Amino acid sequence: MDLQIEGRTAVLTGGAGDMALETAKILQAEGCNIVLSDIDEEELAEAVGKLGPGVVSVVADLTSQDGADRIARAIEGAGWHADILVHAAGVTGAKGDPLADITEEDWHHAWNTDFMTAVRMSKALIPGMNRRGWGRVVFVTSENVAQPYPDEVVYNASKAALLSFAKGMSQVYAQKGTLINCVAPAFIATDMTDGMMEKRAEEMGVSFDEAIDTFLEEERPHLALKRRGRPEETAFVIACLCSDRASFVNGANWRVDGGSVQAIDT
Repeated sequence: MDLQIEGRTAVLTGGAGDMALETAKILQAEGCNIVLSDIDEEELAEAVGKLGPGVVSVVADLTSQDGADRIARAIEGAGWHADILVHAAGVTGAKGDPLADITEEDWHHAWNTDFMTAVRMSKALIPGMNRRGWGRVVFVTSENVAQPYPDEVVYNASKAALLSFAKGMSQVYAQKGTLINCVAPAFIATDMTDGMMEKRAEEMGVSFDEAIDTFLEEERPHLALKRRGRPEETAFVIACLCSDRASFVNGANWRVDGGSVQAIDT
């Protein structure tokens, strides 16, 4: 697969996570310089170890602009400039009854982590892409932007805001050579969904695999493939949107959801 991005520099946040790491592997194989960032130093080092030498790693807390600026400085220090941003950092956030269980602090936490981190990374990197006349930005949203679940209201709202933010920017910056898109995965086999299923298994008194099966049956009945997606399946779509070949894709929200979302639009 020739994505025509050899020599480009790709920045991936949430870099210790499975989706970002699998995407980094593809982009590295396509000849990109890789900058991997995460808040957890130990997990980030483990991820970088899977990519090999030449990767720039940055431990950064993106809940403040300082974290995003730290990544920008690291790119400059390596003698590179950011051509590609894959923003995969995020959390599921608090769950429960939308009014009875969710506190104001829960709302702020999800908003700051899932939405404002994207704003900060955009401020840090997109202006440079615009000046140079070429850029690719991919934000990881979720099936929840089209099919919100009542016990995940903080996640629904922050990811929907992220999609709206991306769409708005895409209409401005495409004219400057920076294409901005989103990828919306559903129930991918990541640490995040592992945690969800471990909790479900404990609460139900069943095995991990049984927890997945009952979740698919009860909570995701339209996921036609009847399994969790693999990180590499999402990574392939993300990498394509990072390429020079996807030169007529802008402002889109590509689903990788196994059919989970029943709506036609969004």
